[in-house]
Amino acid sequence: MELCPAVKGLTEYMSQHETLFQMSPPQNTPQFRQNLARGIMFMCLAILIMPVMNAMAKSLTVEHPLAMVVWARFTGHFVAMTVIFWPGRGWRLFKSAKPSIQFARSAIMFASNGCYIAPLSTVALATASAIMFTAPLMVTALSAPFLGEKVGIRRWSAVFVGFAGALVIIRPGMDSPTFDASGWGVTLLVFSAASFAIYQVLTRKLSNRDSAETMSVYTALIAAVVMSCAMPFIIVAPIGWQDWALFGSVGMFGGVTQYFVAKALEQAPASIVSPYLYGELLVAAMVGFAVFGEFPDTWTWVGASIIAASGIYIAYREVVVSKSKP
Repeated sequence: MELCPAVKGLTEYMSQHETLFQMSPPQNTPQFRQNLARGIMFMCLAILIMPVMNAMAKSLTVEHPLAMVVWARFTGHFVAMTVIFWPGRGWRLFKSAKPSIQFARSAIMFASNGCYIAPLSTVALATASAIMFTAPLMVTALSAPFLGEKVGIRRWSAVFVGFAGALVIIRPGMDSPTFDASGWGVTLLVFSAASFAIYQVLTRKLSNRDSAETMSVYTALIAAVVMSCAMPFIIVAPIGWQDWALFGSVGMFGGVTQYFVAKALEQAPASIVSPYLYGELLVAAMVGFAVFGEFPDTWTWVGASIIAASGIYIAYREVVVSKSKP
């Protein structure tokens, strides 16, 4: 039986854009539960690895130029992901539906990560992680003007409460033992969170178009190229094998972490797996205490709890809103 032109046209469009129309398996089925378990597993692996990577970067900034640490973070990431995924994909690994957006994502991640690593020598790991978790709140704020999403009064209220939690941590104008007296660490971390929020907004635009493998490789591309060109002018030698091991591990762990997060979001709904990211605060506190003898003060824990509660509530409201749509 021949299809009518409208139905035939729709069928052809869906076949050409099949990734946009892939349906998640029905809930309460074995496949859905299996995918959900995988998504949670990938996210938990990411929150275990990320603080370890940040601790390595923090230790390297004590004796080495910041530029070398940033170079190692992104070049190692790019090389590791390319080596792992090239055998199965070849040049298709670099094929993107929107290359311009991928390059923009990569440049913004370059700025965000550089501004995050720079103040680690003066800021506790858990504190830096807590401030970075204002990024999802900023994503909610940016999703209205940039993605055309409608953000209701409840989510806006959660955004403002979350920012209040950040102020509890930063305590502007007060003598806080969390940061250096100049306050430059605060400024860089806030800028890092803001730029990371923009990076996430751009990632949302590509989430149904490019694979997790392609997204992971492009994330590090710009920084790897720029910093590799600059390395002859900034490298400091000699460096022992222990330092080279740390430099290599920072990049590899960074790439693996980004890939695990992307795979988690690919396997399970973001509203379910994203709240697990806040577990990084606890892991960062434990790693910071074990490696550097750091332990966040009471107000940092209070502010971090407010930020986490706001982020989880926003994820919950997104589920409610999505279910209410026809």
